[in-house]
Amino acid sequence: MGRYELGYPKDATNLVKRHGERGTYALEKIHSLVNSSQLLHVSFNPPNSPFPVILPMIGQMGSFDRPSASLGDPLDLYIHGYVSARLFNAGRAASAGEGEGMPVCVAASHVDGLVLALSAFNHSYNYRSAVLFGHATLVESEDEKMYAMELITDGVVPDRWRNIRLPPTRAEVQSTSILRVRIASGSAKVRDGGVADDRHDVEDEDLRNSVWTGVVPVYSTMGEPIPGPYNRAELPKHAADFFDEFRTGNKEQAIAAANRKD
Repeated sequence: MGRYELGYPKDATNLVKRHGERGTYALEKIHSLVNSSQLLHVSFNPPNSPFPVILPMIGQMGSFDRPSASLGDPLDLYIHGYVSARLFNAGRAASAGEGEGMPVCVAASHVDGLVLALSAFNHSYNYRSAVLFGHATLVESEDEKMYAMELITDGVVPDRWRNIRLPPTRAEVQSTSILRVRIASGSAKVRDGGVADDRHDVEDEDLRNSVWTGVVPVYSTMGEPIPGPYNRAELPKHAADFFDEFRTGNKEQAIAAANRKD
């Protein structure tokens, strides 16, 4: 019997309304989109500020209490940054209160292609996006903080943590803060496939003969690593393999999305 796929319950906060058929609430899909994003956009409402704030941050999904948990299991989001940054000061203040923590919204997005149609209205992107809603509190336990630092470092390049100078110095640890976001809900939205034009445009022979339509695949890549001025080490195989997989995987994803049929 197959493993049951867990999902976030649909509610007024996370429900995908526009093109609801593109929405998914599966934990594994959402968490993988978050973990594969080089940047996450974290929004919060700073105290005494007339405007909400959105910051690009680095983060990873994980579970300190259950380190062996998979992406399809309930997970927390860990975000790291400088100890006195505004986001972490707000999280520190919320942690000292009696509530669940500081409300935050976290977004991750990937663009896989430009969808160029006959009309401006039917232009689109092929994309994969995820949004998480939760409450952020400051990580106080040193063991959990080290867990999160390793998790986030390995999110940049897998296995990087145990291939660098360890442990971090006391000054490094003290200058870094970690926020743990307990996820309340989330959803993902994916658009793939080709152009979808209106019937009256498709039947217009002059229009079809004069306007190029199709999908232009879009994907991130990684260039050839450039050694630092005092580097003496060979590029480790685990890093080289990751760079190669990143290049080929993103390209294959974008091309597959462009060719996908309904």
